[in-house]
Amino acid sequence: MKDFLKFTLASVIGVLLAGFVGMLLLIVTFSAILSLSEQPVDVKDKTLLMLKLDHKIVERSDKNPLNDLELPGISGPRQTGLDDILACIEKAKTDDRIRGIYLNPSEIDAGLATLEEIRHALADFKESGKFVYAYGEAWSQKAFYLVSVADKVVLNPKGMIDFKGLSAQRSFFKKALEKVGVEVQVIRHGKFKAAVEPFMLEKMSPENRLQTETYMGSIWNQLLADISASRQLSIDELNDLADGVTTFQRADYLMAQGLVDTLLYKDEVINDLKELTSIRENSDLRVIDVKKYAQAPVKTDGKGLARDKIAVIYANGDIGMGTDGSGTGIDPEEISRTIREARRDSSIKAIVLRINSPGGSAYGSEVIWREVKLAAETKPVIASMSDVAASGGYYIAAAAHTIMADRTTITGSIGIFGLIPNAGELLNDKLGITQDVVNTNEHSDILSLTRKLTDFELELLQNYIEDGYDTFIGRVAEGRKMTKEEVDAIGQGRVWSAENALDNRLIDLYGGVNDAIKLAADMSETERYRVIQLPKIKDPLEEWLKELSGTARMRLLKSELGDHYPIYKQLKSLTRTRGILTRLPYDIQIN
Repeated sequence: MKDFLKFTLASVIGVLLAGFVGMLLLIVTFSAILSLSEQPVDVKDKTLLMLKLDHKIVERSDKNPLNDLELPGISGPRQTGLDDILACIEKAKTDDRIRGIYLNPSEIDAGLATLEEIRHALADFKESGKFVYAYGEAWSQKAFYLVSVADKVVLNPKGMIDFKGLSAQRSFFKKALEKVGVEVQVIRHGKFKAAVEPFMLEKMSPENRLQTETYMGSIWNQLLADISASRQLSIDELNDLADGVTTFQRADYLMAQGLVDTLLYKDEVINDLKELTSIRENSDLRVIDVKKYAQAPVKTDGKGLARDKIAVIYANGDIGMGTDGSGTGIDPEEISRTIREARRDSSIKAIVLRINSPGGSAYGSEVIWREVKLAAETKPVIASMSDVAASGGYYIAAAAHTIMADRTTITGSIGIFGLIPNAGELLNDKLGITQDVVNTNEHSDILSLTRKLTDFELELLQNYIEDGYDTFIGRVAEGRKMTKEEVDAIGQGRVWSAENALDNRLIDLYGGVNDAIKLAADMSETERYRVIQLPKIKDPLEEWLKELSGTARMRLLKSELGDHYPIYKQLKSLTRTRGILTRLPYDIQIN
């Protein structure tokens, strides 16, 4: 009895201590948040806005202060929103306290269209008469594309620039699946719909290679054109430098070739910036980052008080696949509800649907398309494409009045596919796991993962795919004022760059999200308005607690898989959704 009481008392004390520690942790956490939020942001005169861009750049800042707390094992990767970056650059143009922008990136985790929008914003900033100054010790190709727009491009005397051209690499799983006894049964429409190729081929098909070479060539030419205009180098000269692989060239050679203006060490750069901002040599350089400057109060034009609104609705990630712990994924019901509410809100004069999605569920795409179409019947709807708006991502844009894209956007991929794995051999022969089944009807187990489809079932699913494709091209034809035959000719699952898409009438004009907002205001004849972002951001604490396990799992997988993590994501993305898919052939990583 005495031992029982001791054990019980010890257990109670342990529970109380655990609760106390947990409560203490919460108190400390929220105290830190409150202290951060209560600190006023003071921007001094002669300050530089610094764009280091060392965090992943996402479409929209989540405004969640909990993400800034470094909690071992559960803190996710820190992120910066493109919306904040663009807003800060725009604000700095007319802020007398900001003398210029200091670019100091190295590796940049962002898509090319995202960087294109930032680059254009920096070029516009220079029109104000203020300067953009770039310094680096090691620039990736993406980083160099961005910094090349600066008035002065400075490299460390022992620095490097990774400039070698674009490369897109694919992994194929056919042999690996055969070895473990898994057969992937494929149903698709579109000779260019290459999403299923990794499961059925050992290398790219001729059609896939053709489309990849075409859109990559278009994007590379755009990057060269932008760099050429900024650095006063011909495209031929830039291609020669890329062929020579600047990664392993000396810094003085890179300067002699015109890629940079001068070579300086960091302390010399600081002195140079002090001189440009009229700061005394013995005083500290004044810089402010995007996160802090986004919170800094500035004089406004009164638009923040305007009743009329332009709604920017964000659709980011795979359609109909929910979130995977990384905070991405489009819930068709949520986005549809958001569009519907914006349609019914008389104070919202126009909608900008901001899309960064490779597609996903065909049904989910149809659900969103329907609400976009209904909204377009009552007010202007502009589709603004980010890094990628392909397949289902294009499907949901098709009903908009105007479709805009950056020049480096990847779009198109109008096609449909389905895949059904057959793991019967793996389970039966490799693992010794057998199955038995009882059906009430002949095809009750049609989507079983342990047997092959019959000829009848394959024909049934192929007809289903064909019907889905016919619906898809019909939606596009209706929205783009084309015939089905015209859409089919540029469809077939083919991926296009924005340049090709403009030629093929899949988009209307080039421009970023801010250009789309201005166009929406013009189309709705709205002069005084404020911009709102939708869907509304969920409660930070609730979302943080809900995603703790997912974030920790994601960090563990990234740590264990390393460079193979993108392959894991691709396999997971393609296998977790049943039914037919309107999705980009693969997650395109251009390096």
